[in-house]
Amino acid sequence: MSTRSRIRRIAQAGAVAGLTMACLMVPGTSSVGAAPAPATARADCFTPQNPAQRGKDGDANDLTPAQAAAVERDMTAKLAGKAATARLAATNIPVYFHVITDGSKGNISDATIAKQISVLNSAYAKAGFSFSLAKTDRTNKAAWYNGITDGSSAETQMKNALHTGGANVLNLYTASLGDDLLGWATFPWSYQSSPKMDGVVMLDTSVPGGSATNYNEGDTATHEIGHWLGLYHTFQGGCSGSGDYVADTPAEASPTSGCPANKDTCTAAGKDPIHNFMDYSYDNCMTEFTAGQGTRMKNSWTSYRA
Repeated sequence: MSTRSRIRRIAQAGAVAGLTMACLMVPGTSSVGAAPAPATARADCFTPQNPAQRGKDGDANDLTPAQAAAVERDMTAKLAGKAATARLAATNIPVYFHVITDGSKGNISDATIAKQISVLNSAYAKAGFSFSLAKTDRTNKAAWYNGITDGSSAETQMKNALHTGGANVLNLYTASLGDDLLGWATFPWSYQSSPKMDGVVMLDTSVPGGSATNYNEGDTATHEIGHWLGLYHTFQGGCSGSGDYVADTPAEASPTSGCPANKDTCTAAGKDPIHNFMDYSYDNCMTEFTAGQGTRMKNSWTSYRA
């Protein structure tokens, strides 16, 4: 497994009532994790660098069909009786931007943070979400900056110390991540059981103008916040079943690498949605959320974050 992987984002899942995470990998990873943990446990990030391994684990990139179905039942129950007008209202999300440094690296400038917020506002405008920077704090702590990973004690310590606000507030952390990660996010249905852990962690060099080649236009944050708002990957579930539970995202059997114009892995669903923010394409290839994804994010917001 010494070749550089071009698989960008890998997801992991816990139970609806547990801490459910979505992870992503930066190109260059060379390790393959264990099979996903049971639904009630926090799983390790999984690196499906070959189709056989991915198939063996039943598409470990996302929730299992049973887990996704449980989420849908829970969301449907929470939405019952709530007016559609309330669900579709424009929503502004305050952002607490936590910049972690080691004293010499990682100190993202205010100007770059402003550009990142602008990228998010552009990406989410049609979906009815906007983002406003509430506060930036900077923490010089090498133990949190260097090689932090999902599920680590460093992550727990960092979030317990810095997390601010409630379910409707986005806590966004930047650091030099370990395991070749680009970032990870919590799903909204996890907030109630683990409020301090809620938020998005992202590689500091993936911000606009950063040094993460092909992933330096700010769309790591766009993608991860999509998970934070309840979206799955576009390749969730492959070509069969309910997929990502969004009707207007064509099904695809595998994540996208680069920006292949004619990628078409599910014969009955049209070409793969390589330009969707919830695929694994390069930043300069990802340009859209669908109307259906916008509706799902609104429903998820109403159910778990409003």
